[in-house]
Amino acid sequence: MTASLDEILENFEFIDDWEDRYKYVIELGRALPAFPDDQRTEDNKVRGCVSQVWLVTQITHGEDGSAILTFLGDSDALIVQGLVAIVLAVFSGHSAKDILATDVDAIFARIGLKDHLTPQRSNGLKSMVQRIKDDAASALAAA
Repeated sequence: MTASLDEILENFEFIDDWEDRYKYVIELGRALPAFPDDQRTEDNKVRGCVSQVWLVTQITHGEDGSAILTFLGDSDALIVQGLVAIVLAVFSGHSAKDILATDVDAIFARIGLKDHLTPQRSNGLKSMVQRIKDDAASALAAA
């Protein structure tokens, strides 16, 4: 069972030590649903990540006609897989409009990620978020 954003934020506030926070991030990644092997394609790869990261976007429509985006993701690196889980908790299941309006930097700052990730992981995280926001913008434009 994947954690909600509220659960993740609450747990980060409770865990003081960054080594324990890294362990928690890894646990989040391990709790992700299994990623289908047939989705590990070049089209689903997130560019700009040092580790391999795959992201699949599924679009449905709400009762009001809004585009709702759901994401599946995975990585071949444990910490990055946990970062994928955090990103999915932030964005998956929300409307394209809400995704574009989300201040993800404030969420990451609250968790403390910016200060505790290597520059490569920070860039990969930005690439994941940009891919999701690009998909949301495309879905909004198509609606």
